Amino acid sequence: MTAETMTPAAPTMRHRHRGQVLSRVLICVVGAVFLFPFVWMVATSLKPTNEVFASGTSFFGSRIEWSNYSVAWTAIPFGRILINSFLVAFAGALLTVSVSVLSAYAFSRFRFRGRAALFGAFLATMVLPQEVLIIPLYLMMQRAGLVNSYPALILPFAFGAFGTFLIRQFLLSLPPDYEEAATIDGASRLRTLVSVIVPLLRAPISVVFVFAFIEYWGSFLWPLIVVNDASMATVPIGLQMFSGERGTDWGPLMAAVTLVVLPSLLIVVLLQKQLPQGVSMGGFGGR
Repeated sequence: MTAETMTPAAPTMRHRHRGQVLSRVLICVVGAVFLFPFVWMVATSLKPTNEVFASGTSFFGSRIEWSNYSVAWTAIPFGRILINSFLVAFAGALLTVSVSVLSAYAFSRFRFRGRAALFGAFLATMVLPQEVLIIPLYLMMQRAGLVNSYPALILPFAFGAFGTFLIRQFLLSLPPDYEEAATIDGASRLRTLVSVIVPLLRAPISVVFVFAFIEYWGSFLWPLIVVNDASMATVPIGLQMFSGERGTDWGPLMAAVTLVVLPSLLIVVLLQKQLPQGVSMGGFGGR
């Protein structure tokens, strides 16, 4: 190969290498921006309370205050609150996934009059803010005798349209050959859905599960209204207990926030491989 044939390729390689370096630098910068609040939260949780807003101290304060974590654990019924939040978030996410799979399968596979209009109306519910639904939902829970209970915390927001939309988009891109083969083998609709379709929906189901878990875990307004007993309190209500007439105990509060972030972070880490695939398939797979 002569020098003339290699000359045009050299600048292309240099541009490609430069582009890769710039993209990695940009990724590191954006990652640092998103990571900084978490690092600041952990650092603040290890500061003495009187130094949280003091200037002139180091990033970690004059000393590392590990006792903030023990105070956060004992100042409120923290173990009970974590159990409540985990039960509500996990059960709510499972119910959301189940409802989303069933409704998405119906909207994508069943043919009936008014299907498009019904699905459009279902999607329109996504624009309704939670504040609009609070009063009718509370009245429904009160008449059903479910106020201050786990069903009251879980049921009202397990029937959202986002999961249905995401999974339906994936189902529309899935060829019907799998279901036809299962039908020929004698499988029912439900058996086909559970044994054939659901295993293929691992990525979008992971996305719906993670989003629902985080939404339930961080929900504040609805638990504040429907729960009137400290034994049923969830994490956001528990964090509010660190603020009182004497002010906010910032050190233990930030220690508690650090602890309550860990379950959501663990869920995201465990399902991180499925999340990008589920989002991309849901966004581009439908028609």
